[in-house]
Parts: sequence; structure tokens; C-alpha cells
Amino acid sequence: MHNYPNFIPVNLSLRSQIHNVVMESKSSISAQTFANIYLFREKYGYKICRHENALLITGAENGESFFSVIGNIPPQNVMHELLEKYDYWKNITENQLYKTVSIAEDRDNFEYLYLRSDLVDLPGKSFQKKRNLINIFAKNYKQEECEQKELNASTVRDALRILDEWKFLKGLNGDYHSAKEALELNSELELCGLVFYVCGVPVAYCQGELLADNRSFAVHFEKAIDSYKGIYQYINQEFAKSLPENVVYINREQDLGDKGLRQAKMTYRPADFVKLFSSRASTKAG
Repeated sequence: MHNYPNFIPVNLSLRSQIHNVVMESKSSISAQTFANIYLFREKYGYKICRHENALLITGAENGESFFSVIGNIPPQNVMHELLEKYDYWKNITENQLYKTVSIAEDRDNFEYLYLRSDLVDLPGKSFQKKRNLINIFAKNYKQEECEQKELNASTVRDALRILDEWKFLKGLNGDYHSAKEALELNSELELCGLVFYVCGVPVAYCQGELLADNRSFAVHFEKAIDSYKGIYQYINQEFAKSLPENVVYINREQDLGDKGLRQAKMTYRPADFVKLFSSRASTKAG
């Protein structure tokens, strides 16, 4: 990896370097994992370089350029150069709040944190609808008809089949390209997950990774054939059950300002958020 200001495109060979910095930061942010950066490198045109113990990432979204920092904030002269060159500073963490610029909450990029125990137990009246849908699924498909297998080289084809059927039924691409690449590179990106079957037919999968804080698990992709009523609620609970005891929070990433997605995420009663901030050109200090 090159040093600042020599940015280069993100590629698979940079995994260990980026992963090491992220792990040292003990980050609980899904957006900062190597897998997330790599899988969305084309969407945002990510480029990266190193500055001492930090990583600097640049990209573009909706016609605006941005940069992000993973790790320690670079010296003031470097930050000044970045703030002058790019339209905004994206994914600022709470411990990166910078005194010389005005910072605004970036609600669309808040990452949703759920207690793993809540997703397993679904306690109280607030989760009654979720429990009802799981009961409908259980009534339609007996326990002996349902199976789950580790997402690995022998099951990845089944997950790809689910993803292709999801795309066909939804009639949209969405994050299809990134999800497909994540499955194809499941081993290389050190991701993990489960594939779910009903009567031997693959119907859903979940895929993600343990975050650097070792207490949070990020669900990067979750796809299902929703003609199986209650399937999403069922796999959400079953996947939470499968995670190790050290996982306290399940990070289900951001809603990106999508009102329907925000409403759906809120129905699972997040325990907290990974709050992220931004500094746009209009809020820079003069």
C-alpha cells in the first residue's frame, strides 16, 4: 500500500494490511471492515493509502467526493488538505470528532445495533408480530423439514441459487453484484454464515463477520425467498442463536435513508446505534 498522498484502487491483495489496521482500532463499525470496503469498491470508486497508523479512503457518491479515516486522525495539515480537496468527510466516528470543523450527525449511515439476546428470545409485546410470523413458518414447515448448514465451499452454490432467485422475484439488482462477489469470495474475505433449507430446497442465507471489537457481529447480506411466509423472521432468530456467546451485539448496518428499510429495522427495537458523522463543504470551518 502506498503512503499519502498516493492513493491506489482497493484490491484483494491489500486485505491483510487493511484488516490489521481495522483490528488494531478495535472498530465496531461494519462500514470499516475490509470486506465492506472491497465489495463496494466499484460502487463508490474507493481508493486508499496509508498515513502512519491510519488508513485514508476516498470515493464518490451522488456526484460528490468524500474521504474517510480508519484509525488515528492525521496531523492538522493533512486534514486541511483533505477537507479542501473533497466535498465531505464521511463515516466520522465518535472518537474522531475533530475540533477544527463543524460536524453533523449522518443519520442515514447510523448502524443499527441489536442485542443478540433480544433477537434470540424476542421478548415482550413489542416482538409479538415477529413471534407470530415465526410460528406461522413453524406451522407450515415442520422442524424435521428445516435444515441449516454452514456457508462454505460445499454450500455456496446453494446460496448463489437463492441470490439469483431473489433477484428474479424482486425484479431489481440492488446489492446483487456485491452479494454475489461476497459469496464467491467467502473464504478469501474470511466471511461466515448459514444456508437454510426447507425439504432439501435452499431458501435463505445469512453472511457476515465478527467485528474487531470481538463483541459485535455484522450481518452484511441476508437473502431469502419470501414466498415462504415468516422466513426472514425465522432465519433472523436462528442465525442469532448460532453466534458465539461472546457476541453481545448484532450490527445490521445502515438504512441509507430508505424509509421502508428504516421502518423495518426499527421494528426489531435496536438497543443502540453506531453513530457516524460527516463534515460537508457547507459546514467546514472557514
